[in-house]
Amino acid sequence: MSKWILGARLRTLSAAVAPVLVGSALTGSSFNWFRAVLALQVALWLQIGVNFANDYSDGVKGVDNHRIGPTRLVASGLASAASVRAAALICFVIASISGLWLAFLTSPILIAIGAIAIAAAWSYTGGRRPYGYSGYGELSVFIFFGLVATVGTFYVQTETVTVMSFIVAVPMGALSCAILTINNLRDLVQDELVGKKTQAVQRGDSTARRTFIAFLVIAHTAAIATFKPAALLTLLTVPLTLSLARAIMSGVSGKALIPLLGKTGKLQLSFSIIFALALAI
Repeated sequence: MSKWILGARLRTLSAAVAPVLVGSALTGSSFNWFRAVLALQVALWLQIGVNFANDYSDGVKGVDNHRIGPTRLVASGLASAASVRAAALICFVIASISGLWLAFLTSPILIAIGAIAIAAAWSYTGGRRPYGYSGYGELSVFIFFGLVATVGTFYVQTETVTVMSFIVAVPMGALSCAILTINNLRDLVQDELVGKKTQAVQRGDSTARRTFIAFLVIAHTAAIATFKPAALLTLLTVPLTLSLARAIMSGVSGKALIPLLGKTGKLQLSFSIIFALALAI
């Protein structure tokens, strides 16, 4: 069981929890705990499914053979490619069940959105033309773990979409993109060797570092742009933000970036908790 917990990459789950917290907080008196839990299940199982799908696809393509990040199941031989693929599909099925339930309670359009999300999750590193290998990872993450997850959580509880639901989704998407950016910065050399053309590979080390900081700035700016006085509480995370920015600009690379990846996940989770409380006030 421990190897499957390893493969699920629990440290990445803040990207699934954060948008559900913020989207739910925005609902105010319309908050529905049952639908919120279903939305959280969709987000969590999709995230875990993506992690297993990436493990499988990268493993069978051999691009993880010299990986310096967290251990991958297929590349390390801890699990067979077939079993990891099955784990990914099981996660997507579980996410689909919760998604179908929400669609039944609200609108069938969620079925189409869910199908697109699963297709995007699989084709990130899977299939003949994985878009994650072409530099579109950040765009996908911003859309699905920012806009879709946050606005979707708000919609399933209120059955409406507002401009504010999109605004509060921006910090969630930006912080998820920051996590992906630092991940790709860590793997830049290895990805370039195997032809994985992430944004970090295409634009280079220094630009990737500035992009990471830009995502942090966007997150803080968008939170303040809600014009809710309590949103200023998100500035409590500025010390951690500055610490990460200084560390990234110091030029650390390779394995030294692994702790910073974890800290970025903590920043996203702490930011989302504070932001959610601010929206609920």
